[in-house]
Amino acid sequence: MGLEDTLKASAKDAEGRLQAAAGALSGDETLQAEGEAKQVQAQVMQAAGDLKDKVHQAASAVGDALSHLGGPGH
Repeated sequence: MGLEDTLKASAKDAEGRLQAAAGALSGDETLQAEGEAKQVQAQVMQAAGDLKDKVHQAASAVGDALSHLGGPGH
């Protein structure tokens, strides 16, 4: 996951935590739910970034394996 994506996910999580806490303290269930939803969104952003990294690593490994086997271009 790129640094920019990591920062965006972290910021979204922090925003959600603050909003959920504010909702809990004020008794505003809607505000609390919105904050919790932002935390879930941050988790999804993090998971998507991790998946992107894994796909990139797998594609690189396949490319390396093919080059060692004398694959296309060799």
